[in-house]
Amino acid sequence: MLYDHILIRYGELSLKGKNRKKFIYQLHENVRTKLNHFPAVKIHNARDRMTIMLNGQEPTPIIEACQSIFGIQSLSLAIKVENDQEKIKAAALEALKDNQASSTFKITTRRADKSFPIGSQEFNHVVGSHLLRNTDNYKVDVHHPDVELHIDIRTQATYITSKKIKGAGGLPVGSAGKTLLLLSGGIDSPVAGYLMMRRGVKLEAVHFHSPPYTSEAAKQKVLDLTKHLTYYGNQIKVHIVPFTALQQKIHREIPHGYSMTVMRRMMLKISEKIAEKENILSLTTGESLGQVASQTMQSMHTINETTAYPILRPLVSMDKEAIIRISKDIHTYDISIRPHEDCCTVFVPKAPKTKPKLDKVKYFEGLMDMGDDIEQIMRNLETITLTQASNNNDFDALF
Repeated sequence: MLYDHILIRYGELSLKGKNRKKFIYQLHENVRTKLNHFPAVKIHNARDRMTIMLNGQEPTPIIEACQSIFGIQSLSLAIKVENDQEKIKAAALEALKDNQASSTFKITTRRADKSFPIGSQEFNHVVGSHLLRNTDNYKVDVHHPDVELHIDIRTQATYITSKKIKGAGGLPVGSAGKTLLLLSGGIDSPVAGYLMMRRGVKLEAVHFHSPPYTSEAAKQKVLDLTKHLTYYGNQIKVHIVPFTALQQKIHREIPHGYSMTVMRRMMLKISEKIAEKENILSLTTGESLGQVASQTMQSMHTINETTAYPILRPLVSMDKEAIIRISKDIHTYDISIRPHEDCCTVFVPKAPKTKPKLDKVKYFEGLMDMGDDIEQIMRNLETITLTQASNNNDFDALF
């Protein structure tokens, strides 16, 4: 079967009106980056769809790569022919025969090129009759066909497809700004990052590392999670925060019931400084309302007060079961459950406040000067840039 193109449908991008060109351009760039190890392919984008010319390249790995690109609603293998009735009929017959397990079919013609001499409904009958005459044991079923052949007659050429393959949906990564993801190494935060990328947001990540309480293996787990997330969203910078000294200071000087609240506030202060430096417009966390003491409504309010940056919480209404299900779907779960501690599990108080009072938090913070500690941290940040994983083989070693 000579499929020579892949047809990409935009889905949500089609609703973007005057901004559509920006979204399509970003999707084109993301597809180009993802397919840069297939040098033979050529990409062409139009107003309502994109085509990939295979030039003899095996289509399966290209389709698999494109299925991870946000902004693609669906894909189809396609045969491209001239706008010639006989050539279209021959290609449609070839496409039908490729569906060997089928016994019924339907023809759907879309005639965007109005200069084509036969109308859509009439051409459905022309092609359908040709297929029935040249095959055995096939019937037409317009309601529940085994195969629906789509004939798309456009100005320059006609494309024939027979199967739709589901894409990732959402918006192209990079079309909706950039966020700084607080990446702990647990189950929740990688899922939060994935969901933000699905809405077109480009990620950078910050990880708070507290050696010797947290190991190099814990740090590597975070880097492995980030590398996995690059499969969905191009390269990602990870900012490693040396958090030990400040965390010890908080543990020594803040009453234990409030130490978790103060620690989270300091994380936001440091994240805000990184965001300012990197021209990032928001922070993202993996918080889910009520899941732990720092994620009650009162705790969120008290912790948020320390920053003017918007804090995005894509998991806020999800329960743990739903979050785990997504983490398994995107294959981060097995990395996240590696038995390595993160800094949020170090010095955990026995009875953290679930309703911390803002005035008390500010009073306790006022008794200790943390400005110099934060400046020292900013001077000693480690930044690692991880490039895009092009396919599943690039991160098989992570599991």
